[in-house]
Amino acid sequence: MGPEYFWWGGMWIFPLIMIVVMLLVVYLIFGRGVFRPPGWHFDERTRHREDSETPLEILKRRYAKGEVSKEEFERIKNDILS
Repeated sequence: MGPEYFWWGGMWIFPLIMIVVMLLVVYLIFGRGVFRPPGWHFDERTRHREDSETPLEILKRRYAKGEVSKEEFERIKNDILS
């Protein structure tokens, strides 16, 4: 048996697997629009929304969740606005 039997003996599958793995790695790093590692899940929009939230918006959200009563809401709102 010579080297011509290398590809017909099933050894062609390893280069194919390597090409698929390399394409997967390239997609994970560059295929999502920006360069970031595959485990990076930081959302820039979420951080911006949290940073730009005003105290009154936070108070309204807490009141809607039921964390503060109506009296507390009115008292804190008056403190914020004055």
